[in-house]
Amino acid sequence: MRKSCTLAANILEEVSRRVEPGVTTQQIDDWVLELTLAAGAYPAPLNYPRSKTDPRAPKIARGGFPKSVCTSINEVVCHGIPSVNEVLKDGDIINIDVTCELNGYYGDTSRTVYVGEPSEKARLVTEAARKSLELGIKAVKPYGRLIDIGQAIQDHAHSLGLSVVREYTGHGIGTVFHADPQVCHYPNRQTDCELRPGMTFTIEPMINVGTWRTELDSSDGWTVYTADRELSAQFEHTILVTPNGHEVLTVPTI
Repeated sequence: MRKSCTLAANILEEVSRRVEPGVTTQQIDDWVLELTLAAGAYPAPLNYPRSKTDPRAPKIARGGFPKSVCTSINEVVCHGIPSVNEVLKDGDIINIDVTCELNGYYGDTSRTVYVGEPSEKARLVTEAARKSLELGIKAVKPYGRLIDIGQAIQDHAHSLGLSVVREYTGHGIGTVFHADPQVCHYPNRQTDCELRPGMTFTIEPMINVGTWRTELDSSDGWTVYTADRELSAQFEHTILVTPNGHEVLTVPTI
C-alpha cells in the first residue's frame, strides 16, 4: 500500500506542477498514463469498473471509464472525463484524481489546483476543502469512530457557509479499488463503525459553494455537476489507522 500510495502521490505532484492556462485535460490524462506505466503500474480509473459486478459503478454508465485520470473543473464535483476540447483557462480550479494499481494494491489521492489567478470564491471553496480534509484526518484514531471524520468536515464547511456533498464518499481501499467502509463526509450513523489499526481508506471531501446536491450527466454516465452549477473543490488522501493514531500514505516524495 505504501508503494502504490507514494507512486500516486508523486504522479499527482508532477502533473499538478504542469497545470497552467492553455493545457487541455487530455494532456493531463496523457501525462498520468505515461508516468503510471513507466513505473510498472496501472491507472485504476481506466476501463473502471473492470468487474461488472462492482456495486459502486454508476448505474447508467455506458461501459468503463474511458480515461486514466478524473479531471473535474469548476462546477464539476467529480469523475470529469479528460478531453482534447477541454482547455484550462485563467481562473479555473481543477481537481485531479489519481489512482494507481501497483503489485495488486491501490493508492488513491486527489487535489484541487489553481489555474492562474483564482477568484475569491474559488479560493474560499478550495482552501475550505483542503482544511476539511486536514480536519477529517485529525479525527482518525484507533478505536475511534468513523462518524467523527464526517462531523469534523461538516462543522468546518458549514462554519464558512459552504456545503458538503453527500452522494459521493470516501471508501475502503487495499487490494480492491473500492471497499467498505463507506466514508461519509458528514455525520451518518448508518455507515458508522469502529476504526481499528490496519484499516486503510480514503477521505475525500467535496465542498460546494452552493447546494450539496449534485447532478449526474446522463450523456456520459460519469460526470457529476453541482446541481446549481456553483463551484466545487475536493482533496483526497489514503489513510492508514495505526496503533497510535494514523498515517497519511499518499504523501509525495518528489
